[in-house]
Amino acid sequence: MSLRVFNTLTKQKEEFHPAEPGKVKLYVCGVTPYNHPHIGNARPYVTWDVIRRYLEHKGFTVYHVQNFTDVDDKIIHAANTEGVSWETIANRYIASYFEVMDKLNICRAHLYPRVSEHIADIIAMVKTLVEKGYAYPVDGDVYYSVRQFDGYGKLSGRTLDDMKAGARVDVDERKKHPMDFALWKSAKPGEPAWESPWGPGRPGWHIECSAMSLKYLGNHFDFHGGGSDLIFPHHENEIAQSEAYTGLEPFVHYWLHNGFITVNEEKMSKSLGNFFLVKDILAHYPPEVLRFFIISTHYRSPLDFSDERLEEAGRSLERLKTALESIQSLETLCPGEAGEAGRALRSQAMKAREDFYAAMDDDFNTALAISILFGLAKNINIYRNIVVQERAGYDAQAVTLAREVYLEMAGILGILTPGQQEAAPDENRELVDRLMELIIKIRQDARTKKDWITADEIRSRLNETGIILEDSPQGVRWKKH
Repeated sequence: MSLRVFNTLTKQKEEFHPAEPGKVKLYVCGVTPYNHPHIGNARPYVTWDVIRRYLEHKGFTVYHVQNFTDVDDKIIHAANTEGVSWETIANRYIASYFEVMDKLNICRAHLYPRVSEHIADIIAMVKTLVEKGYAYPVDGDVYYSVRQFDGYGKLSGRTLDDMKAGARVDVDERKKHPMDFALWKSAKPGEPAWESPWGPGRPGWHIECSAMSLKYLGNHFDFHGGGSDLIFPHHENEIAQSEAYTGLEPFVHYWLHNGFITVNEEKMSKSLGNFFLVKDILAHYPPEVLRFFIISTHYRSPLDFSDERLEEAGRSLERLKTALESIQSLETLCPGEAGEAGRALRSQAMKAREDFYAAMDDDFNTALAISILFGLAKNINIYRNIVVQERAGYDAQAVTLAREVYLEMAGILGILTPGQQEAAPDENRELVDRLMELIIKIRQDARTKKDWITADEIRSRLNETGIILEDSPQGVRWKKH
């Protein structure tokens, strides 16, 4: 099955064909670093991390660019409020971005261009748009004339009349049309400014991504991504700017947008008071749990956030880890002959791999891919139980294949990787392990003395706290449920 993706531009799934064989160029809109990243920021970057991992697994050479909007009204306001420079604010929260995204096991982009480092490129692009008649200067500002671009609205599916009727923009009599947007803003007191042909000022929001993506990815590239809230006006304006500037289309072949984060089915927002920073979530939940929670829903669907959903994600991850523990326990046994159960496990592993690829090829359907991973986990656990109950050797080739397929799928999803399966920051894993060793020893001593009441009481009390003890020929194991 070939890879098919839902293209926001055409409103349908399309077969993916890279502009250049064997290579994929992608641009993802980055954060405006005026505060710590929130969970709404995390969703697109986890999503694109899985997409990138899968594309690379399929053999593509991926070049990934993601910007930082380090010149912005919100950054300037935060800087003026604190009495520090805008660079201080931007650098502080860029560092915060990397800190939490690294914890979420997100591969870093190949390039992180900043607006402040590309002022000359932006000015040159604005100048060309003015010369070509797509933009006009007014009192030191420069506006893009939306009526000059015939395709304006093709991404969002809106007409200019619809936009004008529903516009919630400040009335500016200097504009030729209410939806015209700023490419360059004239300098104001207390704001950073750069010299330009129209006087000192700074870039508008939308022009930055056009200038930087064209510079590093060329006039045509494969994927452009971000949240659904960026479809209009940001990405609509990018298309208008970029295609007017180059005279070529399409600017981007495939536009992919992830759904909103909701809280109790309401869109997350500061005004509603349901706004959650990633660093605060990670103070209570392991990063892998948050990542798993995000990918457990298809990227285009709304994702409802709650403690209950995170707890559920944590329990699901523990079930997936149990399958790895089953493989590890099998590998402590002596290999035996391939039997019917071993042959079944081989077949199940191969089928799981095939189904997993089919799910990912269908617009990166991680929700379905995860269900397939659970199916293989169940088969691995069943096989372990058969081997233990029959006290037989295990089929080494079948177990090796199952391990390879299982870790291959988990690796594409970015879960169950070494170093990621850490406890939340407020938990001391080493202390817990030592205490559990002591409790298990006390229980074993009670069993040796045939004190079954004490042994059963220990197991029961642990179960009440969420810990399960598993007795096996290889000893006692414990895990959370």
